Amino acid sequence: MKRATIGVFGGSGFYRFLKKYEELSVDTPYGAPSAPLKLSKIGGKKVAFIPRHGEHHEFPPHVLPYRANISAFKEVGVERIIGPCAVGSLKPELKPGDLVICDQFVNFTTGRRDTFYDGPVTTHISTADPYCPELRKIAKEAAGKLRLPFHDGGTVVVIQGPRFSTRSESRFFRKQGWDVINMTQYPEAVLARELEMCYANISLVTDYDSGLEGDPAVKPVSHEAVIKIFNENIENLRALITEMVARTPEKRSCPCGTALEHARLKA
Repeated sequence: MKRATIGVFGGSGFYRFLKKYEELSVDTPYGAPSAPLKLSKIGGKKVAFIPRHGEHHEFPPHVLPYRANISAFKEVGVERIIGPCAVGSLKPELKPGDLVICDQFVNFTTGRRDTFYDGPVTTHISTADPYCPELRKIAKEAAGKLRLPFHDGGTVVVIQGPRFSTRSESRFFRKQGWDVINMTQYPEAVLARELEMCYANISLVTDYDSGLEGDPAVKPVSHEAVIKIFNENIENLRALITEMVARTPEKRSCPCGTALEHARLKA
């Protein structure tokens, strides 16, 4: 069912990306996705959109139907996924409103259904470089053209949620040298790789996690603050994703499409 070639996940507060669209309900072996897919065209290219947390933010990060969402994109023909999301900053130089085009993640989640391959064929994909290099390059070029404040590369630490970090946890993450913190990048990016789909993360900094050490004026993150900053930057994200779609070539030149080639063990 070739209905789209590029998929876009909505992060918190990012549900109205497409102004004109066709709605499509998709059933998958893993249940229904967070919401019906919204199909549209951007610059003549077919795009599918799923609000990651549902139409009314009814799915908190620890119970998101990650496998159903990725599978739904795959079923309509998506090969590349753009995954914008809200993140907290762990470093003073990563300011609210900045974009971070991450190249690594660290997983601190537990109990999530994080693979399509529970047997009988044992499958070990490589996630040494979990984000698509081609899509990351396109994101950087697009952000540069639009003169958006962005940082090339960064490690996102993914926590279980739905609660935010304690000050001690946040201090620990900072001491590891990690850059931003989020609740949804795992297993979303990994599941895309398991289905040989490209995935790029666009992290929008909305806060300073548990605050900024040494500056008592900077308050710990709140959900209200996250939505406020995200809403203020929706137009920038819309412009960035539109530019990324326009720059995306028809054929892939990255290794994502052959992720399973040497990943399976055969007796």
